[in-house]
Amino acid sequence: QVQLVESGGGLVQPGGSLRLSCAASGRILSINAMGWYRQAPGKQRELVARITNVGGTNYADSVKGRFTISRDNAKNTVYLQMNSLKPEDTAVYYCNHASRLGNYWGQGTQVTVSS
Repeated sequence: QVQLVESGGGLVQPGGSLRLSCAASGRILSINAMGWYRQAPGKQRELVARITNVGGTNYADSVKGRFTISRDNAKNTVYLQMNSLKPEDTAVYYCNHASRLGNYWGQGTQVTVSS
């Protein structure tokens, strides 16, 4: 099993920045991918950004150029730096860890972008 603990959500004004963190523990395999998904009220959960253990990344078109995903393999931690935030970025953000052992989710952290 893999446990994920997220932090860093909150309320921010449009144009502001937030940094999310997610620490994984438990049975961590060397080959894995970690990522961030989000779900806004009334909408389906969607991929925001994803990074593999060797640093390959992919982003949703809506966040390209504004969000940056990174990871520290020694700490089994993934980060999401979110800049130039918009009201439409408001959602619950979920951390994800995927390996051949399965797909695991964090509890979610609320990000609200509002003036």
